[in-house]
Amino acid sequence: MKDRFDEKCSVGCSSPSGTLVGENITPATFSSSYGGFLAWSQVVPGHIANMLSWGYGTGFAVFQLYYKETLDLPAAQVSWVGSIQIFLCFLIGMVSGRLSDAGYSRYLYAIGALISVFGMMMTSLADTYWQILLAQGFCSGIGGGLMFMPATANVATYFKKKRSLAVAFNGCGSSTGAILFPAIVQFLTPKVGFQWAVRICGFIALFLAIIGFCLLRPRELRRVPQPIVDWSAFKYVPYSMFAAGAFLIYFSLFTMLIYINSFAKDIIGLSDLESINFVLITNGVAIPARPIFGYIADRYAGPVNTYGLNCIALGIMAFGWMGVHKRGDMYAYSVVMGFVNGAAQGLFSSAVSTFVKDVRKMGTWIGMVFALCGFATLAGPPTMGAIIDASNGKYIWGQLWAGTTIVIGGCMILVTSVVSTRTSRKKSEV
Repeated sequence: MKDRFDEKCSVGCSSPSGTLVGENITPATFSSSYGGFLAWSQVVPGHIANMLSWGYGTGFAVFQLYYKETLDLPAAQVSWVGSIQIFLCFLIGMVSGRLSDAGYSRYLYAIGALISVFGMMMTSLADTYWQILLAQGFCSGIGGGLMFMPATANVATYFKKKRSLAVAFNGCGSSTGAILFPAIVQFLTPKVGFQWAVRICGFIALFLAIIGFCLLRPRELRRVPQPIVDWSAFKYVPYSMFAAGAFLIYFSLFTMLIYINSFAKDIIGLSDLESINFVLITNGVAIPARPIFGYIADRYAGPVNTYGLNCIALGIMAFGWMGVHKRGDMYAYSVVMGFVNGAAQGLFSSAVSTFVKDVRKMGTWIGMVFALCGFATLAGPPTMGAIIDASNGKYIWGQLWAGTTIVIGGCMILVTSVVSTRTSRKKSEV
């Protein structure tokens, strides 16, 4: 039996706890769509899509260091490659989210995977800045944006009570990819060269993408014609406030991940090989953090509250970055920061989904917030690089900037939760 919503009532309004209310579904639809093997199997293609998009993009730190040294370019200029890659993942995610709502998820997944792999292969052949910018910045960014949003939105439509946990496992792919690809490049470059190390990344990505495509089974919902941008979403005040807070958070979030290994090398004085360890550690400890806090969000605090509190903690960690002066401090900081960062990023999609009133618009509404955050990530790392360059290589002012923006954004997220709760109460009273 195919899963379809009742023709007259297919709207699922989201509450702050992350559950859909007002959604009329039959027992057969519930049992087959909300949990079970089919639902959990959709986490796998989502996990893989996050590996090839956010994982590869977040792991840009190892490329940042390599390009800076081999091309002899300023940090701000090199960081534009990573910024554009992440920006396009966000921006294209808005378009692919809308198209996934229209029923094209499998096509988007396949095309995005091919473009991502093509970008990796072209990066292995690039030897000038503009070639790297086109291959790794634009090509990988577009491919990742086409892949991840349909897969992530699909996971969200399959779950009700355990949505945050499922989306957290889905998001673990960004950490898995941010460990796998940087490790391959860093440790194989001395043995086979940078070009072949990147090609190996491409072959692995192709193999994983085939597995994900074979498993992907988009939930068949009754489609509703709608534009790529649903401007009515911004009339819902909690949604707009959340988008603004997320913009501030993502303005500085990726700067911490991108610059952590260059900080270890330039300020702490560690070798290139050891400095990449912090990228691996940061993303490694993020893996268990995502499902742990996904469970907490589902069971106790709700995804929005849990996300906001974790973002404030991440901002505090950015301030704490200023107190790192020794090798031991660096390792301890990487562990704590990675855990907090993993918890925050793992809850982002789930937190956004709680404001989606119609489950058929899941990809569109989530994609719009991602697009806004994309502009933040486009400007964030180059801004950090410019601050560092203007400070003669000192990181303190960049760290202060990162902490301030993330804490303010986290506070806005918590306020959003309060406003959303009050709005729901007023509607119930009426």
